[in-house]
Amino acid sequence: MNLIYNSDHYSVVEYGADTDHEALRFGGYEITDKTFRKEWFIAGMSALNFRYEVSELISSDPSMEEIDEFLAQHTGMSSQPLFLH
Repeated sequence: MNLIYNSDHYSVVEYGADTDHEALRFGGYEITDKTFRKEWFIAGMSALNFRYEVSELISSDPSMEEIDEFLAQHTGMSSQPLFLH
């Protein structure tokens, strides 16, 4: 796993492909919305699509605000409340 993005509002952890686990066959991404304290995991074809969209975004040398706006478009996928132990 690799922390690939961290701002005041979001963090994104990338998980590499793992053929021993079907959910990670194409890798995955755990996205945390720090403002609303929610997180979600993207795997499978959704992870491939997300990776492509991120590659396109990064090619335009975006600001942190633009990356946060991009991640905000995906917040509808969040369903897990974030709890601190």
